[in-house]
Amino acid sequence: MKMSEQVSGSEVYAAVPAVIREMQAGDEARWDHFVMTHPDATFFHRSGWKMVIEKAFGHKTWFLYAENNGELQGVLPLAEVNSLLFGHSLSALPFCVYGGVVAKNDLIREQLERAAQDLAKQLNVDYLEFRNFHSVHADWPHKDLYVTFRKEIDPDVDKNLLEIPRKQRAMVRKGIKHDLVGEVDQNIDRFFYAYSSSVHRLGTPVFAKKYFRLLKSIFAEDCELLTIVKDGKTISSVMSFYFRDEVLPYYGGGTEEARQFAANDFMYWELMRRSCERGYKLFDFGRSKRNSGSYSFKKNWGFEAQPLHYEYRLINSAKVPDHNPANPKYRFFIKAWQKMPLVVANLIGPHIVKNLG
Repeated sequence: MKMSEQVSGSEVYAAVPAVIREMQAGDEARWDHFVMTHPDATFFHRSGWKMVIEKAFGHKTWFLYAENNGELQGVLPLAEVNSLLFGHSLSALPFCVYGGVVAKNDLIREQLERAAQDLAKQLNVDYLEFRNFHSVHADWPHKDLYVTFRKEIDPDVDKNLLEIPRKQRAMVRKGIKHDLVGEVDQNIDRFFYAYSSSVHRLGTPVFAKKYFRLLKSIFAEDCELLTIVKDGKTISSVMSFYFRDEVLPYYGGGTEEARQFAANDFMYWELMRRSCERGYKLFDFGRSKRNSGSYSFKKNWGFEAQPLHYEYRLINSAKVPDHNPANPKYRFFIKAWQKMPLVVANLIGPHIVKNLG
């Protein structure tokens, strides 16, 4: 049964003059027009994520929208992850840091949320998750684990450098002195080499190459690969998303030599510098867990942490999920993963991480 068939006759929605439908082939352009023009929408509300999640991970998606007289009033991208290890969920949106409903008013938001809750019950999931940028349901169970770091980019390149705190600025200058060079790639090979090396050292399973190829293919020029090289050798690399006037470095990492040359420090400065010159106005440093290494790194750049509001409607689960690597039950796994040969980790990792979301 299609979602539109499921809800169109329900009295629950009769009070709101809108119809809930599921996005079909051909709806992408108007979905994305709504996302690009709504101030609360994010890169992670774009229609392309439907194909990415379905083709990269094999998860079922429901991209719901509210329509009135042929005009979109709201959108809600959802994906189902069903794993023996990590549970059964319906989320907006797994693998994305922001999500939830984007709507023209509260009535439309409530209508889309109710549709999501009905779907969650129909699928018999453990929980429904909304990864909100702002708090919507303060009374719902929530996770106070993640923060994001966002800061305006000054139109003057030199001012941006001077606004970086002194110690971190010294690290950027160290990278510059090592004659590091930033190069934009059109394929993911050098990026994947640097990224997979980095996450392996952290004891984290890596995504499949296919996932990154899809991101680059589907989002095209709005997905950019910046690789840092020294004497022609790959040292670090970052995959960034561009949305309206924002740049979002999303996946990044470096080889073992990256620390020696301050390559990651230089990489993010090089991305900021290039974005400034292209007219982008906001640098979104992305999500980090509180009190983690990446949290401290971003604070050192002078960015202020902003809480993210991940809110849950529990269906079959009695508590909010805890898949945090800091969870003691994952420590043995992390240590074992770090000792595994990289080639083996890259083969096994995608089968695990696709269910983490």
